[in-house]
This record gives sequence, structure tokens and C-alpha cells, in this order.
Amino acid sequence: MKAEPTLICIPDISGFTQFMREANFDLTAQVIPALLNEIIYANTINLQVSEIEGDAVLFFRSGELPAIGELVEQCKTFYKEFYKRIDKLYKKHKNEEDARSISEILGLKIILHYGEEIAMVPIGNRIKLMGEDVITAHRMLKNDIPIEEYIVFSEQVYSKFDKDEFAGFCNWSEIHEGHLDIEHLGVLNYKYVDLNPLN
Repeated sequence: MKAEPTLICIPDISGFTQFMREANFDLTAQVIPALLNEIIYANTINLQVSEIEGDAVLFFRSGELPAIGELVEQCKTFYKEFYKRIDKLYKKHKNEEDARSISEILGLKIILHYGEEIAMVPIGNRIKLMGEDVITAHRMLKNDIPIEEYIVFSEQVYSKFDKDEFAGFCNWSEIHEGHLDIEHLGVLNYKYVDLNPLN
């Protein structure tokens, strides 16, 4: 169980709980799996799937961090393909009572974190990621960012890139700063950009 540097990428469907609560079961049972599949198929930089959670996909890629352009383009692809599928799903189900909630409630947020020591343990046909950085990545989903759709770049990601280059590839949005102060993990600094202007 050798630990190595690993990128963690978590595209997470925002509005999931509200959608599951307000829309009928038959609709949610078709829409959510379709969107999770779309996220998986939109992978263009050889990310591997570790887990598929209720509203998120946990991707990883061992080794060196991809270039900032690759990372940002991957996130933009996730977002654009997600919304293409949202449009298709709405058209398919538009005569159903809760169809409007597909586009009104659901959205996408993406967490990017780079851990220096993440171990990969095979369990069944999946790879389970182990290490403090896995907890860090998941904890960054529980933030107080005041917008619904965004990319979060942990300090361990954005600090690896030239500041001007980073800003150049995220030029559709202002780059915001934030942090979380978590017991046992300390202060987690991050940058984030709004995805909504791309829609």
C-alpha cells in the first residue's frame, strides 16, 4: 500500500437533497444516474473513478499534477456536458409534473485537491483512497461559499501554478479566496471561481 502524490477531483451535484425531496421518485431515479454517468463520460484527462456517491463522483489521478490548462478545461467540460444532459433530460421529461425542477434545482460544483501521500487500496473492483488528504478533499465540500456552482482549488493545487497563468485560465470569473478552520486538519485555504458564467 504505497502512498504517492495524487490529484483528487470531486464533481458534486448541487441541489441534490432538495431535488430528491421535492421531485417524484421515478424522475429522480432516472435523472441522477444519468447525470452521474455524464460526469464519468466527460472525463478527458485520464482520471480514475474511486467511488460513486449519491450525488458525486470521486475521481483520482496519481503522479504529477496536470497543467493548469488541462485541469480548468476538464472542469469546464464537466460543467458543459452536465448542462447538455440537463437540457436533454428536461426535454425528455417536460410533460411530467416535476420536470421543471431538473433545471431549476440541480447544478454542479467541483473540488480539486492534491495530496502528497494518498494510498490506493483495492476493494472489490474499485480503488479505495486512504489518507488525510482524502478527508481534506471531502471536507472542502462543506464550505460557506455564497454561490451554488463553482470550482474550488485547494492551496495544494493553486500554489503549484504561476499566479498569472492561473488567472489567465480562469479568466471568465473573478478569483475568490476562502478558508475553512477544521478540527484535526487545521486551516484549509482555497481559491474558487464561479462556474455559472459558463452556462
